[in-house]
Amino acid sequence: MELKKLLEGIQYECVQGDVQREVTEVVYDSRKISAGCLFICIEGANFDGHDFGAEALLRGAAALVVSKDIPGLENSDAVVIRVEDTRYAMAFISAAYFGHPADQLKVIGITGTKGKTTTTYLVKSILEHAGYKVGLVGTIETIIGDTHIHAENTTPESYLLQEYFARMVKEGLDTVVMEVSSQALMLHRTQGFVFDYGIFTNLEPDHIGPNEHASFEDYLACKRLLFRQCKVGIVNGDDSHWQQVVEGHTCVLESYGMGEECMLRAENLKLLHKPGELGVTFQVRGLMDFQVEVPTPGRFSVYNALAAIAICRHFQVEKEDIREALLAARVKGRIEMVKVSDQFTLLIDYAHNAMALESLLTTLREYNPHRLICLFGCGGNRSRQRRFEMGEVSGRLADLTIITSDNPRYEEPQAIIEDIKTGMAKTNGKYVEICDRKEAIAYAIAHGEPGDIIVLAGKGHEDYQEIKGVKYPMDERDLIADILAGR
Repeated sequence: MELKKLLEGIQYECVQGDVQREVTEVVYDSRKISAGCLFICIEGANFDGHDFGAEALLRGAAALVVSKDIPGLENSDAVVIRVEDTRYAMAFISAAYFGHPADQLKVIGITGTKGKTTTTYLVKSILEHAGYKVGLVGTIETIIGDTHIHAENTTPESYLLQEYFARMVKEGLDTVVMEVSSQALMLHRTQGFVFDYGIFTNLEPDHIGPNEHASFEDYLACKRLLFRQCKVGIVNGDDSHWQQVVEGHTCVLESYGMGEECMLRAENLKLLHKPGELGVTFQVRGLMDFQVEVPTPGRFSVYNALAAIAICRHFQVEKEDIREALLAARVKGRIEMVKVSDQFTLLIDYAHNAMALESLLTTLREYNPHRLICLFGCGGNRSRQRRFEMGEVSGRLADLTIITSDNPRYEEPQAIIEDIKTGMAKTNGKYVEICDRKEAIAYAIAHGEPGDIIVLAGKGHEDYQEIKGVKYPMDERDLIADILAGR
């Protein structure tokens, strides 16, 4: 492919060589450099592709894209393209390399602190129920037809994202719904195309620290970028930050929520508690008018469903299709109910920080359980503060906490448990500690009483446990099945 064609979407300076040169492929990983390739020197948290520029030439790269000087390039016959930001350039180059596949798809992007994963699956469920062919890109996985690809990042690098789009087009898909993280927006992974629909769920302080966002203001500013890169913006009108998030927007705006000013509203909420199951029902008003039941608990389930309805309305989906799809939708590890008894309810959730755990336990409290039991651990080689905070939240909101192991990584599981107990000590909460997670789950099931709600928090969709650098297979659903079978 001619280099000049790949560069059409960006501003650049050709420092040396001729942009009419042919390149064989686009590469941004130094391990994949090949003869004749275009190598894009991107900077990461722990590496800088510019350090491999000279090596790329020795291995036959035909061209480099750089944002700073690399000594020794002037003695080569390689083409050197200078841009202001190589990550930004990579997004446009990748889109061109794969033939701008997003132009052949309806692209839905969902951003926010919470609710992204669940909402993407709800949208996929509703649209497929109505006959659309839908791909998905998110925290858990990327889905292309019958292919499921494990996700490394919530939103992949721009090159990989464009490759996924191209595969979706080849598979005959017409729509893609994707999670858009603040990191992805900050690192320009979603440049090179325009979203048909951009959705904002909510915003709370998160992802602030080294290698993430310097401040909450920076976090918010990154979320804002989506609404300068979409045609229609759909926002949670009940979130206190929505007006800041859409500041400077270039899209048509719509809102959803429970407030009177929201264009699509949920009214007359009623909690549903069936044997072994929790849910909620509500009336949709405003831009649509019909009754909905969602088989997951709480107000955040209503917001997730509303966001999905607000999106699918633009696809002319019939009300009955929406109703049926919402009833059937299941999201692995997101308030996922696992039937073990008609006497009590057990669910699995990914809540792995204090904010998420507090939201979950507060929601479950609204169902007036006989007892609310929370089983969780914390990850090793992560902030100890998180352990103190989660211990305090569970001690305050749960009737019984079962402290166990999560992904200890390179730490001793018992040391992590001791940190959790430090947080528990600030409350009057009762707890037991059972280091082995399977034994802890078995204890929770064996001691379940009529009317209890038991939540297994922290692992969610994960199907492994990481110990001393090794990921061992461990899926809580399999553990529950083994326990019930007496294995």
